[in-house]
Amino acid sequence: MPAFYSDEERAAWVLAESLIERAREMMKNAETALTTWKVGKEMNRLRCARRGISTSDAEIRWSDSANAKNAITDNTFHTGLATMYFGAAAANYQRALYLRNRAR
Repeated sequence: MPAFYSDEERAAWVLAESLIERAREMMKNAETALTTWKVGKEMNRLRCARRGISTSDAEIRWSDSANAKNAITDNTFHTGLATMYFGAAAANYQRALYLRNRAR
């Protein structure tokens, strides 16, 4: 928004922008956790292949490992936080828009 009609409108907009930034940080954390999970799964598959363990057994071993569970938990947690922050930002953008329309 180029200009604000009130300090309340500006505050709502600034808060929404900061919430969007937090949501983006949380999504980056979620993506990092997902990458950790994918890389770990592939490394485990290769390690098991060298030992003669089948691909399906390697996947079962990986899914039961603490690293896999931690990566999935981190991904789920950060995705949930990002969703929360995006929702809060949307509410503040709506508030800023409401205040803008009310001031006209």
